[in-house]
Amino acid sequence: MRLIVEILLMGLAVLLGAYIVPGVAVDGYGTAIIAAILIALANATIGFILRVLTFPINFLTLGLVSFIISVLMILLVDNLMTGFSTTGFLAAAILAIVVAIIKAIFGAIAGTKD
Repeated sequence: MRLIVEILLMGLAVLLGAYIVPGVAVDGYGTAIIAAILIALANATIGFILRVLTFPINFLTLGLVSFIISVLMILLVDNLMTGFSTTGFLAAAILAIVVAIIKAIFGAIAGTKD
C-alpha cells in the first residue's frame, strides 16, 4: 500500500513541478505517474550503475555528479515518452530540484511510520 501512495505522490510532485518550472510540460496526471515511475526505474538501474562508476568524482564534488546523473535520467525519460517533455538541461535540473523539494514537503507532512 505504501508503494502505491509513494508512486501517486511522486506523480503529483512531477505534475506540480511541471506547472512550476517553465520549459517542462506534462499532458496530465496519468502521464506524470508514468514519468515518475520511469524516472524512478532509470535512477534505480542506470543511475545506480553510473553512481557506482563515478563514486570517486562524486566524493570529490560532494554529490554534484549524483545530481547531474539524476538530471540525465530525467532527460532520458523525456526522450522515451511523448507526453512528458523538457526544453533542455537547465529545465530538467530545475525540475529535479523542485521535485526533490516537493517530495521533502510531502515526507514532512506524512511523516515516517516505524
